[in-house]
Amino acid sequence: MRSVLYLLTALVVMGLAFWAYRENYRTQSAISEMSDIQRQIGRLREDLGVLRAEWAYLNRPERLRQLVNLNFDKLKLVPFGSDQFVDVGQVAFPAPKAPEPPPAAAGIPAERPAGYPPRRPQESTP
Repeated sequence: MRSVLYLLTALVVMGLAFWAYRENYRTQSAISEMSDIQRQIGRLREDLGVLRAEWAYLNRPERLRQLVNLNFDKLKLVPFGSDQFVDVGQVAFPAPKAPEPPPAAAGIPAERPAGYPPRRPQESTP
């Protein structure tokens, strides 16, 4: 009986050792993958900084003014003037549409949602 218990204990210990060995390699793999992703994020941030610097360089007002002057015949771009801006009150907005009458007013009985009490017949006044 003891030999069976010793054998089972040895098998359990060997199984746990195999599990710990496998988990150790999974953890190391995950740490390595995380390091690669962090390096990639760093490279992408550097690239983003370069792209922002290029964007700022290409959008300098002097350069854009020169491009507008060179391509005036094609684009016909002119600077904004203060006379091109108006107050919001001067903007013509479309008129709102008249609301449609409810179905009961049009002669069609309106359906009542579930849970509402039924309508009482209207009493006529003499």
